[in-house]
Amino acid sequence: MDKTGTQLAGVRVRITRDGQTAAQEVTTGDDGQFVIVNAAPGAFQLTFSGPSFASQNYSGTLHSGEVLEVPKITLQLATEVTEVHVQESTVEIAQEQMKDQEKQRVLGVIPNFYVTYEGEDAAPLNPRQKFELAWKSTLDPITFAITAGIAGAQQATNAYKGYGQGAQGYGKRYGASYADIVTSTFIGGAILPSIMKQDPRYYYRGTGTFRSRFWYSISQTLICKGDNGRWQFCYSGVLGSLAAGGLSNAYYPDTDRGVGLTFQNFGIGLGATAGVNLLQEFVLRKLTPHARKGNLDPANP
Repeated sequence: MDKTGTQLAGVRVRITRDGQTAAQEVTTGDDGQFVIVNAAPGAFQLTFSGPSFASQNYSGTLHSGEVLEVPKITLQLATEVTEVHVQESTVEIAQEQMKDQEKQRVLGVIPNFYVTYEGEDAAPLNPRQKFELAWKSTLDPITFAITAGIAGAQQATNAYKGYGQGAQGYGKRYGASYADIVTSTFIGGAILPSIMKQDPRYYYRGTGTFRSRFWYSISQTLICKGDNGRWQFCYSGVLGSLAAGGLSNAYYPDTDRGVGLTFQNFGIGLGATAGVNLLQEFVLRKLTPHARKGNLDPANP
């Protein structure tokens, strides 16, 4: 019966004996009773089991010629055990890793956001995270300071003469330089990577011979990780540089505009990417205080 006194039908009753593998089995009737006939004398064990109930045992000894009546057996409902495994989603893992990336600054000052030191453990960024990284990169105070330095160098060499000199000329150069940074970062680092499902970050390798690491870093100018974790041609980066170069015709002096300016800025963009990749692989990690220590040996592209 159960703990309420309700008689249980269909409960399996199994009798076993020490040192014997053979067993007899019966089931209880509607009145909860059972009978085992022709049981051999000696020590025995009864096992009671039924749906939704915990198994219960009863041990005893049957003498020759004896009819043994077993005491009432009360079965308890089985305790249901549910295991719950909590695991962070890929988006949550990427968000945690990105927070660490946003602390990466060369010499503790210059933003070094577009590199991951997680290796194969790096989680892909979703579109929102790619745009968030682009916003934080372009709005960082150091980015404005670097832009000021670029504009100052252009002013000193009288680059893009159509802008003129003086405060007005410097302001135009500053605006153009900052526009170059914004367009290349957003187009090549957020918009196209979101559309083409590619990762805009550099995957630090950190192991291997100098030669293998050198070619690895150069190759990442044209090859990148897809959001599916596979290496592929970096359409987003290449087309992003080309698109940013084309947009520069909208704000550079008339005398400097044209196809030449587009491909000049396109070439500068690719060359700068290759140079930065080399620095990432061999120099910048040592100068980045908050660089994470992950799996530093991603598969070769």
